Amino acid sequence: MGGNGPLEDPIEEAERIESAARAAQVGIKLLGGAGIHIHSPSAHRPPLRRKYGDLDYAMPKRDRKAALALFPALGYEANERFNLMQGDRRLYFFDNAHNRQVDVFIDSIRMSHVIDLRERLDCEGPCATPSDLLLSKLQIYEMNRKDLVDLTALLLDHPVAGGSDEALDPDYIARLTAEDWGFYRTMQVNIDKLDATLDELEIDRDLVRSRLAEIWKAVEDRAKPLKWRLRAQVGDRVKWYELPEEVRSPYQPDE
Repeated sequence: MGGNGPLEDPIEEAERIESAARAAQVGIKLLGGAGIHIHSPSAHRPPLRRKYGDLDYAMPKRDRKAALALFPALGYEANERFNLMQGDRRLYFFDNAHNRQVDVFIDSIRMSHVIDLRERLDCEGPCATPSDLLLSKLQIYEMNRKDLVDLTALLLDHPVAGGSDEALDPDYIARLTAEDWGFYRTMQVNIDKLDATLDELEIDRDLVRSRLAEIWKAVEDRAKPLKWRLRAQVGDRVKWYELPEEVRSPYQPDE
């Protein structure tokens, strides 16, 4: 299955994994920069083209056993200890030849914030929806320039429209942030960072800003429950995000 082992190019490798997963009927969806690259033509050329490293996926819990068989068959080493302890929420595999890790989130992305994907993983294609790709980046508290570049490509190439798996759905985004003030606050911080970064990029900045503004208006206009409003009163005085621990491969030497 899947040839002689992982490929050096991460995008080609993601395509190899997708083909093998489809054949094995494993419902994994690509996340992260590689997922945005596949969804967004603007990520294929400067100034938004970049190199990719690790691969991130999401999948439904029903496919956990199949994924545990799929990745070793494709030439990956499973982190047995991690998968035993955390395997109900996340699986971890490693490509020794290219020093690349694969994270597979089960049902939900759990990083700085939680994004429940249980009703979101039956979309067409190899990747999560543009809305979920956007949220998976905007939930990162320690966002870096690569994340900002990826977000820019996504916003350039996808309109804002409700009820579409191929657009950025403002109603869905607003609903998630209305359920969690912390998520709202991190998104607010990251949108400010993105807006500041746009001036450094030779792209259609007005288009990106107009789409950001449309999404943020939906977020602000959404009615907030009492729990959200009480947490908002506390504000930044109490930490509102998690800093995910980095998972080290047992095959990597200690630094």
